[in-house]
Amino acid sequence: MTNSAVLRFTEVGVDRGARAILDDISVSIRDGERWIILGGNGAGKTTLLQLAATQMHPTRGTVDILGNRLGRVDVFSLRPAIGLASSALAAQLPNGERVLDVVMTAAWAVTGRWREDYEAADIERAHALLRQFGVAEFSERRFGTLSEGERKRVQLCRALMSDPELLLLDEPAAGLDLGAREDLVRRLSRLAEDATAPVTVLVTHHVEEIPPGYTHALALRNGRMVAAGELPAVVNSEVLSECFGLPLRVDWANDRWFATAR
Repeated sequence: MTNSAVLRFTEVGVDRGARAILDDISVSIRDGERWIILGGNGAGKTTLLQLAATQMHPTRGTVDILGNRLGRVDVFSLRPAIGLASSALAAQLPNGERVLDVVMTAAWAVTGRWREDYEAADIERAHALLRQFGVAEFSERRFGTLSEGERKRVQLCRALMSDPELLLLDEPAAGLDLGAREDLVRRLSRLAEDATAPVTVLVTHHVEEIPPGYTHALALRNGRMVAAGELPAVVNSEVLSECFGLPLRVDWANDRWFATAR
């Protein structure tokens, strides 16, 4: 693996009216790294991910993605190299779409099957991803008939369909019950430990959702960086107490993180 930056934010700010949603964000995410973005509601986590997904541009500063400067590159040519799973994208997926097609259409960067022509390799990759994430039996089912946990796994398959160089996951465990959350965390951990997997950035509110195998974290509060770096330097009582504005005790056991109020 090289040490090149896959994603770099330099003094990035995003304004909405008179309000700064993000301010002075500088961080580099490199080959082989798996990042967590932590923070409370309104911290700017999803906005940061939207920048990384080329869905918006910064008001200030620069964003470099896979060696391309946002604002100087055709984002439509760049997006196939970026896998994205988010609730906003999931809402665009037709409930009546066949699960296999929900995954395959990512190869064309569309959210509904129409007249695209898929090769045998595309079909086999979609089936392989559905097997990898334990939803192969649902390939002929309609997306809208799946449970929330099954939908999340299908969305992850879709995000990986184009064999991206950068994988962005916006609160992938949101809305899941305990069993479904733990199943997803286990599968994300396996993916993180795969040396051939893409650089991954995962947004969450909860340290309990950090999969083993993740390496770095960025903590945000009110649109500003609290800390960024290797996981233990960020996911600790001092930093997360500041991040969430509440005295917290953060513990680590059996390769997992836990937080409780002090």
